[in-house]
Amino acid sequence: MKTTYTYNYEMPSVAVDCVIFGFVESGLKLLLIERNLEPYKGMYALPGGFVLPHETTEEAAQRELLEETGVQQVYMEQLYTFSQPNRDPRGRVITVTYFALVNPEHFNLQSGTDAAQARWFSYAQMPQLAFDHYQIVNKALERLRGKIKYQPIGFELLPRKFVLSQLQTLYEAILEMPLDKRNFRKKMLSSGLLLALEEKQTEVAHKPARYFEFDKERYEVLQQSGYNFEL
Repeated sequence: MKTTYTYNYEMPSVAVDCVIFGFVESGLKLLLIERNLEPYKGMYALPGGFVLPHETTEEAAQRELLEETGVQQVYMEQLYTFSQPNRDPRGRVITVTYFALVNPEHFNLQSGTDAAQARWFSYAQMPQLAFDHYQIVNKALERLRGKIKYQPIGFELLPRKFVLSQLQTLYEAILEMPLDKRNFRKKMLSSGLLLALEEKQTEVAHKPARYFEFDKERYEVLQQSGYNFEL
């Protein structure tokens, strides 16, 4: 016979929130939803919601992201747990946060459930956010800035083929600082992770630049031998 246990403690609710970064040539983007329900109805927030009894937090994050934005099948990494007692006016809510890097061109946003709409915002011009989501976004950006210096995760934000100027613009947008062009290109080309393509840019006023691809298979092989990517 199954034993039933009781607890003398109030059970907090568990939620998930997703920080989804994208990138276009104008800069770093952040995927937000306009809340269609109280509290904070009409304000923008991160995609997310409550974890259902049968779900893991990762399953809940994937489900909420799909329901509220139409974005699916993206790799998300667990970021941090936010547990301030007063972070949600509805009661005690602990949220497990996730973050992901995606190419916005690969997704057709479709809002649903409790989201009035889903939109990409420039990180530099994002609106006031509901709950403690501004703090969550900054935590995710802090993680991103750290990881991009020792893991080639930035390539997830770029098209399959790119020119070196696009790659440098991406790094400068994330790090919020200018990088020396010569040193940056030298380091990237010497990393052994870029495949030079025969194709070059067309319809440009300056000298056409060569396209490159990120060699993910080579990176995975190098990792096994102790290779360290470092910017």
